[in-house]
Amino acid sequence: MNLRDIKKDIEYVLSAFVEDCSIVTAVNSKASEQQIAGLMEEAINLYNELRDKAGAKVEGPKKAYYASLRKEIFTSTNALYEKLSEAVKSTVAAK
Repeated sequence: MNLRDIKKDIEYVLSAFVEDCSIVTAVNSKASEQQIAGLMEEAINLYNELRDKAGAKVEGPKKAYYASLRKEIFTSTNALYEKLSEAVKSTVAAK
């Protein structure tokens, strides 16, 4: 595990989330575009925050730092997906 892999993970996971948000708004006309746009903005802010953390100077063992950063990538993105899922469920329930 190295810095390059961490940066690729951040890029891949969060760009996939933004793409999924775009698909939801394109497929589901009842989806709240404002709510989905807010989730996309939250993902972009998370991307910037994680890239800053990845680029920060690491004191101590890098392997442990990168492992915790990788865990943060996936837990934070999972939380975003749960919010997206709730937004979709609310539009389906409203039908």
